[in-house]
Amino acid sequence: MESQKRKLVMGLFVFVLTSLFLSNVEAWTGEIRGRVVCDVCGDSSIGPEDHVLEGAEVAVLCITKSGEVLNYQAFTDAKGKYAVAETMPESDRWDACLARPISSFHEHCTRLREGSAGVKFTYNHPSGYIHTIRPFVYRHASSESTYCI
Repeated sequence: MESQKRKLVMGLFVFVLTSLFLSNVEAWTGEIRGRVVCDVCGDSSIGPEDHVLEGAEVAVLCITKSGEVLNYQAFTDAKGKYAVAETMPESDRWDACLARPISSFHEHCTRLREGSAGVKFTYNHPSGYIHTIRPFVYRHASSESTYCI
């Protein structure tokens, strides 16, 4: 009976210590956002004739302060926007990331524009900060559209 009480007290003690330790770990949240666009005219600028690409795939690879490599996959929504976010202990937060387009499922817009291969960046932002990436641009298969001026 005495040994059962001792085990119960020790178990409770370990639980309380673990709870106190975990409550002192500060959480950190980061977010990366961007867009994927189809350059209909092939003029290397985003204009009113161009359109966003829904369902385009983007990969984001991040290395944490502790050296762990995290790989995220995102797909664009109806507005051509994608986002990845993570909450983790402050000591494990993102240190550097690489975002790159993987594929476009659009029928006529599947060729990446030169310079849209990917973006490397350091992520030294405080918790809750959103890092926005410049748009990834795919070229239209026929850049001689009637919509272009």
